Amino acid sequence: MTVIFPGTFDPITNGHVDLVARAAKMFGRVIVAVAENARKKPNFDIQTRIALAKESLSAVAKVEVLGFSNLLVDFVRAQNGTAIIRGLRAVSDFEYEFQLANMNRRLAPDIETVFLTPDAQFSFVASSLVMEIAELGGDITSFVPPCVAKRISRGTKNN
Repeated sequence: MTVIFPGTFDPITNGHVDLVARAAKMFGRVIVAVAENARKKPNFDIQTRIALAKESLSAVAKVEVLGFSNLLVDFVRAQNGTAIIRGLRAVSDFEYEFQLANMNRRLAPDIETVFLTPDAQFSFVASSLVMEIAELGGDITSFVPPCVAKRISRGTKNN
């Protein structure tokens, strides 16, 4: 069974890595789908986000990283996926994720959504918070893989 874990991954965090590792134990193939999503004005271009995700997940078996810019359910079908993985860090995530899951179900009733929670140590880690801490000179090394911390220390804006 192939599952898709979509997101902007701007940047990928240790929480994301934890969720991918959990999914890889449950499913035959996990595709980490890095969304173009220019609407969010990402800190890193899609090629950088894909490269960081690939490096961060290189030790996790059965995982592939791909970029996409189309409708998620169309991407899932193109990859012969059967489910979408979504992470829930806190109750506050649930309402938005529930809305997305129901919309995806309406668009593609044959594709399920599976919610996973990260390990408690990552339950508060969000890419936006990591970037804010980094921009203010804080230490982000416990929140992101080493390659991400190194890349952020070099600067962000799409380079």
